[in-house]
Amino acid sequence: MKGMKHSKVSLTGAIITTVTFPILLVSVILDLHGTIHNIYFGFITYLVLGPLFIAGLLLIFIGIFFFKGKEDIGLFTFAYLKDQFTSPDRFAKLRKLIFLITALTFANIFIIALTSYSGYHFTESVGFCAQFCHSAMEPEHTAYKNSPHSRVACVECHIGKGAEWFVKSKISGSRQLLAVATGNFSRPIETPIHGLRPARETCEECHRPELFHGDKLKAIDKYLPDENNTHVQTVLLMKIGSGGYRGAEAHGIHWHVSPDNQITYRHADRGREQISEVTLSKADGTQLVFSSDEYTSEPRGENEHDAGSRLMDCIDCHNRPTHIYVGPNEALDHKLSHGEISQDLPYIKKMGYDLITQEYASQEEAKKSIATGLRTWYGRKYPELVAKQMPLLEQAIAGVQAAYTENVFPEMRIGWNTYRNFLGHKDDSGCFRCHDDSHVTASGKTISQDCDTCHIILAEEEENPEVLANLAGY
Repeated sequence: MKGMKHSKVSLTGAIITTVTFPILLVSVILDLHGTIHNIYFGFITYLVLGPLFIAGLLLIFIGIFFFKGKEDIGLFTFAYLKDQFTSPDRFAKLRKLIFLITALTFANIFIIALTSYSGYHFTESVGFCAQFCHSAMEPEHTAYKNSPHSRVACVECHIGKGAEWFVKSKISGSRQLLAVATGNFSRPIETPIHGLRPARETCEECHRPELFHGDKLKAIDKYLPDENNTHVQTVLLMKIGSGGYRGAEAHGIHWHVSPDNQITYRHADRGREQISEVTLSKADGTQLVFSSDEYTSEPRGENEHDAGSRLMDCIDCHNRPTHIYVGPNEALDHKLSHGEISQDLPYIKKMGYDLITQEYASQEEAKKSIATGLRTWYGRKYPELVAKQMPLLEQAIAGVQAAYTENVFPEMRIGWNTYRNFLGHKDDSGCFRCHDDSHVTASGKTISQDCDTCHIILAEEEENPEVLANLAGY
């Protein structure tokens, strides 16, 4: 205590520790009890107060050992300690001091352990990953909430097990926080296809390849832009197949990930859409090399680093398994199918599409224009409907606005087609990157574009498809 008294560094540390201790303890307890639901409260608690408390403790010890006054030059020497312990009067005072220091040490250890444990889980939470950097991550968080993996924590996919991935993630996260704080981040956020964990180590934690088997019936709902918003359906029998595990022969879509069919490909662009060559290595050691004349020359100059060779895995088809953005037609179809937009409003699909595909400077501007546009149009064309069913129109306005705001973020320069989804073959992408009948071997064998390779079309944009009626028994 004497050394602390004569050291300004120690006194500064003591003041910091004394002030932050009760605030930090109360804040951690409130957070553990879930009393305060604010992501910035957690940030201040664990990333500001916690480090500040530890810094105060360090200053106390640094001041005592390295910034003592001249009169304390003999402090902590053997002779000094011997004198303190052999004198009865001094020993009594020293014993009280030892008890006090011990109690404070245990209290400090407790608060540091509690803060470290809670802080670790805070930095691994969905809130911290997606909501703290709100301006940058709002689009990804919105897409995440509407995805099939919305109940899977971000870290389950983005951070692997073990110290290596933990350190990588924290270094990357610190760099991203700095980028957000300085506004120095890309708009839109680039898809981190080159920095993700190996897909099979991630996806196959839950999606076991030995259990991929059989076919799956898929019905796709669509609404036509006519007066009745006619509901049509496309019915597909998807050949999910198997990777050939447990003695089963590899077949169907998941034939691509069979250990007996190792597929590598060369791509001429960063997004892996321009496939110049595909190599199939079979279990017997033979190889088939399919080349495309369209991308025979690899890029040079500033784009040279974008080209490369890659072993095919889950992400080559499921490139957006969680952060899913859909097109304007699909977005409105989802809202109509789920009842967020009433099919009873004439031409709502057409009007909604016309409004959400316009250019807006911000989401707020888009929402106002959508509301004004729909109210004006229906007020002019269907005044009786507006008079009698205004709540239905207001519900539809909210649904159309949501279709836009869940997929388009002008402030982040994210439009309807900013992020490509390779699951399927929209816009000649996805499957058609390789299955285009243009990748040919030296012997003339091609990668087929036959529709029946991956699915069988049982009905295509039909009202009340007969196949579904038969399956339902009516």
